[in-house]
Amino acid sequence: PVEGGKPRSDDRLVVDLPVAAIRRPLGRVRGNDPEKVAALMESIKEIGLQEPIDVLEVDGVYYGFSGCHRFEAHQRLGAETIRCRVRKANKEVLKMHLM
Repeated sequence: PVEGGKPRSDDRLVVDLPVAAIRRPLGRVRGNDPEKVAALMESIKEIGLQEPIDVLEVDGVYYGFSGCHRFEAHQRLGAETIRCRVRKANKEVLKMHLM
């Protein structure tokens, strides 16, 4: 696990990123479960985000791949930032995630 923004052995860093800076590249067919988003909004207001979302950084651009419900909850709460587990990647890795 990462403590206080220190990288783990797999080269991931946990940081707070601006919600507006994260792109959601996956064209999801299904929408988020509104009840799950509402429950997460309550939890985040009360105790904060417990599990960071996973983000790829490609050429300085952040792409979010996990945590769709957590991400939407932050957006709906008007949060400025969200805690992210960031992994640097190249365009080939990004393309693999888009398939």
